[in-house]
Amino acid sequence: MHEPGSPRHDLSISMPRGLTRLGLSAKLLLVTVLFVMLAEVLIYVPSIANFRRNWLNDRIAAAQVAALVLEGAPEDGLPEGSENRLLMGVGARAIAARVGGARRLLSLDSMPPPEVARSVDLRNLDWWTSIREAISVLIAPATMPIRVVGEAVGGADFVEIVIDEAPLRRAMLKFSWSLLLISLLLIGLTALAVYIALNSLIVGPIRQLAANVMEFEAEPENPQRVIEPSLRADEIGEAERALARMQMTLAGELRTKKHLAELGLAVSKINHDLRNMLAAAQLMSDQLVETRDAKIRRFAPRLIATLGRAIEFCQATLAYGRAAEATPAIRQVTLRQLVAEQAELLGLPDNKQLRFDNQVPAELTAACDPDQMARVLTNLMRNAIQALTQAGAEAGSQPLLTVTGAPTNGSVTLRVIDNGPGVPQRARANLFQAFRGSVTPGGTGLGLAVAAELVRLHGGTIELEPSPVGAVFRVSLPLRRGNGH
Repeated sequence: MHEPGSPRHDLSISMPRGLTRLGLSAKLLLVTVLFVMLAEVLIYVPSIANFRRNWLNDRIAAAQVAALVLEGAPEDGLPEGSENRLLMGVGARAIAARVGGARRLLSLDSMPPPEVARSVDLRNLDWWTSIREAISVLIAPATMPIRVVGEAVGGADFVEIVIDEAPLRRAMLKFSWSLLLISLLLIGLTALAVYIALNSLIVGPIRQLAANVMEFEAEPENPQRVIEPSLRADEIGEAERALARMQMTLAGELRTKKHLAELGLAVSKINHDLRNMLAAAQLMSDQLVETRDAKIRRFAPRLIATLGRAIEFCQATLAYGRAAEATPAIRQVTLRQLVAEQAELLGLPDNKQLRFDNQVPAELTAACDPDQMARVLTNLMRNAIQALTQAGAEAGSQPLLTVTGAPTNGSVTLRVIDNGPGVPQRARANLFQAFRGSVTPGGTGLGLAVAAELVRLHGGTIELEPSPVGAVFRVSLPLRRGNGH
């Protein structure tokens, strides 16, 4: 918790300067566009390779028709002008076909065909080679003609053509631009659809969670700021329900802490005057020691001791309001005598309504702070007295309060036992928490909370033991060197 008046700059978390804030929706849209573009690239590469293959196959198909013409042509060749028309229809510089072991050639030039930059054999062209060559055409087109070989029809063994690569590249670029425009349209539509869907299903609820957390941060003690979980059964629904539980727990804890802070402030205001009144009563009671009345002289030391403890309790209550108990002043203490003193202060020897039994061995000692351990015993014994007085004993038996003690497994154990109604089940979960563990109407639960804190300062434990009748509180203190029994 933030202490009043202390600086808070060490708790503030701000965005690093120089970084552009990019919202979750924008990030989602950007990632969607990037992945769709990646998918389009993966689609484009085989598509352009397939387009090149089909374009070349179309030219080979036209050349196959020319090969059929060559197959039926006379030995002295085709009529004048027919060759040029065939070549122009195919779009090739030369067409060659092997018919019956003889190679027949159609060429625009009278000279043999020029050298070619590369050869493409469509009869055994695999996909990887087709993709690599298609990319090569786009990036580094050939300056010289290329040779393309394909299957022939009729009696020809194969057909080959020599063509320029520039028309092929122009066709591939035109196809690429058309595919790009379609891809951009698909990217836009897909990204928009994915963005709307994810923004509705994920980003929107997460944004609401973030907004609720910021609202709760502004007023953590306001129960109206606790999120209302939706009926979603997915991870976001689980997060909403977990956040609601955390906020309710935190709001309750903050209200309790605020209550404790207000208690400390109130006690600090009345402590001075109350301590002065008790100190004045103690000074007046000192004069009772000098009286001649034997009965008064016998009770005067007990009254003085009670007032002294009242002053100490007042100071200790103020310390608890500040959540600062003093470090125990450890020394060897005879436990039976300490229990007997607390019984006298609580008026147990003269109590006609219940019976008290001190079963702590006379030789049992423990290393502890006697004043703090006296407060622990007083709180536990007072609770037992209230339970026995208000509710009575179980099964109509006589109310009985028993304190036992024994060394056990490296520790000294004290048990405060009563045969009353026991601790209600609803109070056991928060039994040692201030303002939450009270078992009596109108109680605050501070007694058990103070007792638990003092026992922890000694390095010990305090707990409620299971018992068929009444309540059994066990206090265990570490067995230090010098303890005896």
